[in-house]
Amino acid sequence: MIPQFSSRFIQRTVTMKTVAVLLALVVCQQSLALVQDTQQLDSQGEESKIIEVSADEQEPVAGDGQNSGQKDIHKVLREMSAMMAELIVEIRHTKEELKAMEDRLRTSENKVKEMKTSLQVQQVAFAASISNVGNIGPFNIETTLIYKKVYINIGRAYNPTTGIFSAPVKGAYYFSFSGHNHSSRSMGLQLMKNGEQMITVFNHASGNRHETATNGISLQLNAGEHVYMQLRANTWIFDNGNDHSTFIGHLLFPL
Repeated sequence: MIPQFSSRFIQRTVTMKTVAVLLALVVCQQSLALVQDTQQLDSQGEESKIIEVSADEQEPVAGDGQNSGQKDIHKVLREMSAMMAELIVEIRHTKEELKAMEDRLRTSENKVKEMKTSLQVQQVAFAASISNVGNIGPFNIETTLIYKKVYINIGRAYNPTTGIFSAPVKGAYYFSFSGHNHSSRSMGLQLMKNGEQMITVFNHASGNRHETATNGISLQLNAGEHVYMQLRANTWIFDNGNDHSTFIGHLLFPL
């Protein structure tokens, strides 16, 4: 998260600078007042001396005091103006630096969010079984098998309602499956990708016994492509509480 102190820090910095400027102005006003008081005192002192000195001697003294006071005022004003100019420049630079820092922090936050999202997408794995349903089939057409008992479904790429896995990202994936049947009838299973058979197993009818067949494959998938299991026409598959017939898959790495 971007720290929230930036705007408050800017406000505090500006406030401190403003206070400094105001203090400087107060000092300037006090200096001016002091100079004016000094001039008034000098003027009063000069008036008291009029009866003791001649008009020719008094005029230069009064002029010197006034010129000295004006020089002091001008000097103070120049110093205060220079100080205010430096403070204004410093405030401007501080604002620019804090704005740049805030932009960098916001960019970093967006990158962290992207990395978290990417990491979540890359975590894809599922495992499910047909479970306790007995025999499925035979049917006169190929039928998509639905593995309703889900053990794990990280990324929720497998749909236990349809039996279809949808790749969330482009990558290399691994899939495997197992099928169990009573050999009085054949069992034929196909792992399908977008309607095309990738691999298959087939147990031929061979008497009165139980048989299991398995297979697996790595596939490159684009985002949105589908993988699912299909039962061949005129064959069957069996499962019970022992969960013989399974379908699993996971993302190996994104591409």
